[in-house]
Amino acid sequence: MESETVHLHGFVLRCYSVNTLIIGSGAASLNAAVALHSNGQRNIVIVTERWGAGTTRNAGSDKQTYYKLSFTGDEPDSAREMAEDLFRGKCMHGDIALSEAQGSVYSFLNLVRLGVPFPQNRFGAWVGYKTDHDPRARGTSAGPYTSKLMFEALAAEVKKRKIKILNNTIVIGLLTGKEKGIDKVVGALAIDIKATIPEKAFVLINAVNIIMGTGGPAGIYRDSVYPPSQHGSIGIALEAGASAQNLTESQFGIASVKFRWNLSGSYQQAIPRYFSTEKDGTDENEFLNDFFPNIKTLTHAIFLKGYQWPFDPAKIADHGSSLIDLLVYREIVTRGRRVFLDYTKNPSGPAGEKYSNKLLDKEAYNYLEKSDALKDIPFERLMAMNQPAVELYLHHGIDLGKEPLEISVCVQHNNGGLKGNIWWESDLTHLFPVGEVNGSHGVYRPGGSALNSGQTGSYRAAFYIAKKYSNDPPDVSKFLSFARKQIERKLALADKWLHLEWGKKTRSTFLNEIRLRMSETAGIIREYKKTTEEVSKASEMMKRIDEKLSASNVKSLAEAFRLREHCLTHYVYLEAIKYYLESGGRSRGSYIVISPDGIKPHEKLEDKWRYNICQYDIPVENEIIEIKLSKGKVLITQTPVRAIPVQELWFEKVWKKNLEDKVIEC
Repeated sequence: MESETVHLHGFVLRCYSVNTLIIGSGAASLNAAVALHSNGQRNIVIVTERWGAGTTRNAGSDKQTYYKLSFTGDEPDSAREMAEDLFRGKCMHGDIALSEAQGSVYSFLNLVRLGVPFPQNRFGAWVGYKTDHDPRARGTSAGPYTSKLMFEALAAEVKKRKIKILNNTIVIGLLTGKEKGIDKVVGALAIDIKATIPEKAFVLINAVNIIMGTGGPAGIYRDSVYPPSQHGSIGIALEAGASAQNLTESQFGIASVKFRWNLSGSYQQAIPRYFSTEKDGTDENEFLNDFFPNIKTLTHAIFLKGYQWPFDPAKIADHGSSLIDLLVYREIVTRGRRVFLDYTKNPSGPAGEKYSNKLLDKEAYNYLEKSDALKDIPFERLMAMNQPAVELYLHHGIDLGKEPLEISVCVQHNNGGLKGNIWWESDLTHLFPVGEVNGSHGVYRPGGSALNSGQTGSYRAAFYIAKKYSNDPPDVSKFLSFARKQIERKLALADKWLHLEWGKKTRSTFLNEIRLRMSETAGIIREYKKTTEEVSKASEMMKRIDEKLSASNVKSLAEAFRLREHCLTHYVYLEAIKYYLESGGRSRGSYIVISPDGIKPHEKLEDKWRYNICQYDIPVENEIIEIKLSKGKVLITQTPVRAIPVQELWFEKVWKKNLEDKVIEC
């Protein structure tokens, strides 16, 4: 990796020239780096804000799921069947689904080879279980920290291969040019946050390709289970002209707030007690009892939240598990109370019945019995089923056996993101979004499929680069001929901010406004009128934010650029949601669209909660919403979903393509 010094606009920039820049240090980014290195590409660099600060290193659940093709046991499975199940989740392209399914076994076994301890029996069978939206028990897990273990295994391999890492470096802009009239990325501008002098803090990367693995838009929500260290930066790609898709589709669920963690699986199957209090902790009330007829119905809904953790409008009716999420949201947002899970006591019955294992419905009873978990209180049941899930909270200073756990309904994952083809290449060519920042998923997805997608997609991106885009970067003078004006615009903005009065309070005010707007407008409850109003406010913020920000040092300068990115991101997300709602889109995925002529989720709830379920009988519900920025304007189109293709599997033909080194064509 070559480097030299560049002087622009009064700043001194260190410029690195590489074949491939990899942004982010999550499991998808690291897998891309290892795959590139394995395929012979050595001129690469990983740029990351903080090594190991991403979601894969710091997020999980009771037993975090990795979704894969099932290739053990008695039940038959195939890549085609897995692709069909992914495709069935709606608004996912069939060729992407097939690519994710076809690459599943390789990606999984690669992690096994690197040392991720997925469980197997004495015959070598990789055992599995059913996860949400999964018909075939394809889920597996290495425990609460599955993705952390993936990160550690891949990080060790990256260091073993001595792949270059620029740590403490935030990419603030993608640089673009043209190739035969087609837009492409040519590099990036970043800030070294450990630098002491702002005028010497900027870093340039002259790159043939960029693999972007910066995760979901974690920084734009108030109610979030993303780790605090995760921010997301999809906005820099949107600003550069890359298209996004399915930005309407995020996933929400019940999570703890003191320590951010998903409360799925055994955390719910242990059947804890739900209660709420006033802000000061007084007036304790088991509020769910007002909406369930008896203790069997109540405990069954709580138990099912383990399987059915994401909020889903299709699982509200008839005292379904997602009625709980809606009631928790109502208690916190509408009634202004705090909500807790309590593992020290059993839930009481709506009619005053005392909890008894004998009063459980058959499904819950059999599950607890097979797990040797028919214990007296939730904490004992949780310990019997999943002791590591208890120890995880102890590690963070929370003893579930002694204290209640404050919760909220939080954003957890963005099923949408940047648009990519079957090689994960953006329509902004030479840019490869991988992991959560790639919007490959549709409306619904099986739990754990995001980890499979991140591994499969990052390998495919690296393989494609090695086969098609392996050339050396241009010399720096040619690179600057493409990028100089773009770089100077960013540097001029930095120069202006550095000469204004420090505005930490202004940045905080803007950020809080963005997060409040997203949680209350783009969360589990969505309403056209409110969305329209908030889009207008977001647009106004976009117009004035450059004039309102300032910085006094390198850290605050980086924060200003991040806030600017968050502002653009939340504006584009809200525009996508507004388009869906004004086109007649109804409740689906993980959100309710309020409709005065709709059904009530429960007879005792107020009319303002009425909604209609998506029927996929109008174009906006069946097609993929694509959105991009072009010359400052938002362009939105609907794209029909591509069917699952029929593969060319005649051996001699495929073999010939491989011998001719044309495998990416077959």
